[in-house]
Amino acid sequence: MTLAVAILNWNGKDLLQQFLPSVVAHSPNADIYVVDNASSDDSVAWVENNFPTLKVIVNKENGGYAKGYNDGLSQINADVFCLLNSDVEVTPNWLEPIIEEFNSNPKTALIQPKILSYHNKDHFEYAGAAGGFIDKLGYPFCRGRIFDTVEKDLGQYNERSPIFWASGACLFIKSDTFHQLGGFDESFFAHMEEIDLCWRAFNQNLKTIYLPSSIIYHVGGATLKNTNPRKTYLNFRNSLFALTKNAYGPIWALIFMRLVLDGVAGIKFLLELKPQHTISILKAHLSFYSKLPYLISKRKQQNLSKEYFYTNSIVWTYYVQKTKTFDRLHKC
Repeated sequence: MTLAVAILNWNGKDLLQQFLPSVVAHSPNADIYVVDNASSDDSVAWVENNFPTLKVIVNKENGGYAKGYNDGLSQINADVFCLLNSDVEVTPNWLEPIIEEFNSNPKTALIQPKILSYHNKDHFEYAGAAGGFIDKLGYPFCRGRIFDTVEKDLGQYNERSPIFWASGACLFIKSDTFHQLGGFDESFFAHMEEIDLCWRAFNQNLKTIYLPSSIIYHVGGATLKNTNPRKTYLNFRNSLFALTKNAYGPIWALIFMRLVLDGVAGIKFLLELKPQHTISILKAHLSFYSKLPYLISKRKQQNLSKEYFYTNSIVWTYYVQKTKTFDRLHKC
């Protein structure tokens, strides 16, 4: 089995300097690629000068995470792709459990390792934690992280288990699965495109697995911080994109409920004196309306599965019932 680690870079020389050495040191059996998204800094020159044996792919434009990886992976030949953020520190032997899982379980198509915080290493990291799930309205959450509540890693999620989605911070996927699914939906640009990909995989009965025996440490928010209104725009818009394309059930009722809850979030931002984030939600809705014909056409191309949802609303459970940790939720 051949494995390629692909690190997407955009003006991230500082991150590459800090984290690329650990990837090189702990990935002896993988081919490592730096996929550059038309950076304007000297990232590419630094990699070529300091790691001349690594392979560098230079994209013609910055198409975000989705198009960046689609363009880069189209030039890589391997059995398994590892999509790795540039702000990740890997650990010794992080790849061995992944390779063993793919070899031992042919039905496994995607894998996520345990993702811990780089700055607080005994806690899970926001983007992925111990594997992702989704509720009936398309709100994503993780074992180890629901909304802003991040759990300490006490070994409570140390079992191999099926999950609904794997984090794009570190996502392993069979190359034939990636191509079968048509890669990422480039209309997402960045944020939640991996959830859309995993949702489409699930609708095709492909398995996504969480492996706690593989551990990485993720900085998170290195490219676009949570305080940036642009991130709010992408998260709200892309969540509606993924819901419309992939959710089973009366889609117009689901969309209506989501729009109402988005309105509540917009009011909350106003009360917190963050009007730019409220404006971002309005812009996200306008973009969503303009994309509805495209999203519905994609929806019609799928056999939708109604399984594996958290059958309640995670918003209600978290904010009203005050259930803050995954182990207190009803079984997904």
